[in-house]
Amino acid sequence: MSAQGSKSARVQDRRNRLVVKLGTNLLTGGRETLDIEIMTDLVAQMAALVEAGHDVLLVTSGAVAGGRRVVARRPGTGQPGSGDVPGRQVLAALGMPELMRTYDELFARHGIAVAQALISRPDIANRQRYLNVRNTLESVLNIGAVPIINENDVVTVEELEGDVFGDNDRLSASIANAVNADGLLLLGHEEGLFTADPNIDASATRIESVMSIDRTIEAMAGDSRDGRGQGGMRSKVEAARMATRFGAYTVIAAGRTPDVIPRIADGERIGTRFEPTTDRVEGWKRFLLTGTASSRGGVAIDAGATKAVRYGGNSLLPAGIVRVDGSFERGDNISILDPANDVVAWGISNYRSVEIERIMGVRSDRIETILGLDYGPDVVHRNNMALAEDGLDPEPLENTGDTAPAERATGR
Repeated sequence: MSAQGSKSARVQDRRNRLVVKLGTNLLTGGRETLDIEIMTDLVAQMAALVEAGHDVLLVTSGAVAGGRRVVARRPGTGQPGSGDVPGRQVLAALGMPELMRTYDELFARHGIAVAQALISRPDIANRQRYLNVRNTLESVLNIGAVPIINENDVVTVEELEGDVFGDNDRLSASIANAVNADGLLLLGHEEGLFTADPNIDASATRIESVMSIDRTIEAMAGDSRDGRGQGGMRSKVEAARMATRFGAYTVIAAGRTPDVIPRIADGERIGTRFEPTTDRVEGWKRFLLTGTASSRGGVAIDAGATKAVRYGGNSLLPAGIVRVDGSFERGDNISILDPANDVVAWGISNYRSVEIERIMGVRSDRIETILGLDYGPDVVHRNNMALAEDGLDPEPLENTGDTAPAERATGR
């Protein structure tokens, strides 16, 4: 890949980025409520990575366990049942503020701010909502804060099939794909993937590395659950499949292993590591090119903008746009054409075609005055752009629902 190609993918000129998923059994130490000592240690590990220059996103379980902690502090209050959906929702409603307060206090000891994000499947599957999620998480990371992400257990119930992730393993993989993470760490009480259930088969051995997930690996995962959380080894392997397809390595490991997070980040072999099936640049470019047979439209840009996008590693600003082709929505994948009408790049548009027609050729600081709204200074942000000259054949991937559907751009 050329130097310009590497630059255009916008994933090699930023800090190392990790998504860390913490399971309920880990956060509770196997008990009913949150274990603050364990949480303190895990937060210190993540804070050390942030201080060392990493981007860290935390996908956390534990809202229900946090609710039990709140109830336990008030012995005179009623006890919501934890075995039924309404009871778990009440506990989650009580526990979400408790969980975030705890994280806020623990990260504050290291001078790090946190931001809460409650995300459900429609937020990833819908193009516009996906773009909002991605841009918000990127902005939080840019100011040095740690996004703390969970599914909204207060409103997600089993009857809403298709609208819930079902467990935070798959949610964490979707987040890793959305932010184009380098690695995904799935931390629970399991030490990794074993050839058989080690609780039943004493001869079971841990698998250190997985190059590809086939039926043999799937069979080893089984259907086990950890007893308190909603996920099991099967969901973790499925999460690994999702993340590795887009270039992120995935590690399943025991969260109580001393300094497990920085040690994995440093490349130490702990737990079971699933190797990416593509590199991050190609994975992100393929995501941008995945979808139906053609783009929703495009924009033509002048010579100065062409140079800035193609060689300067810049976002596309409205000042460089001279024409809008077709009708498209915010979050659609569009073509970016040079003065000769050749495709310079493909990217996800921050604005609708009718809005770009009103702001093309003007400075970014006039966007809000003209439109009465402002989704940022970029029509296509550099992190959501892939150069055509990188030479990746834009053949669609199988749509597995990993992330938001982006319309594949094929040119004019």
